[in-house]
Amino acid sequence: MEANSTAQAMHTVAEVQHVYKTNVKPSMRPKVNSSRLAYQALLESWDEDRIEFVEQFKVLLVTTANRILGVCEICTGGVAATYVDIKLIMTAALKANATGVILAHNHPSGNLQPSNADKEITKKIVMAGQILEIRILDHIIVTTDGYFSFQDEGLL
Repeated sequence: MEANSTAQAMHTVAEVQHVYKTNVKPSMRPKVNSSRLAYQALLESWDEDRIEFVEQFKVLLVTTANRILGVCEICTGGVAATYVDIKLIMTAALKANATGVILAHNHPSGNLQPSNADKEITKKIVMAGQILEIRILDHIIVTTDGYFSFQDEGLL
């Protein structure tokens, strides 16, 4: 009886496939080769009703040629913080077949300076990316008045 139920269970296991589908031709994807262009792309994707209300963490997923595959919202938190799950960042990058990631989060206060927590999570994400051979190209703090780039400031 137990062997029969084990055999049935084997047939009800979900199939996992490695598939990537897109309707956008590579030449039509926007290219980001500066923090300013990344900031502009991120700002367009941000909900303007939330950017000065709650902290959110997003990633821009890019190809080897720095063309944008997509923007993925990783998490939404409270007024002054959000919990960033590194596994979700890497899952999004792997699903999109991205070779690079630009990290981004907003500061509802408008303060452009990174906190110690911002610096620490960036270091951890960079380490995870190294293991998976996914480049962390930048971490951008987004506000409606401007941005802060970890890459531009030598923090990456």
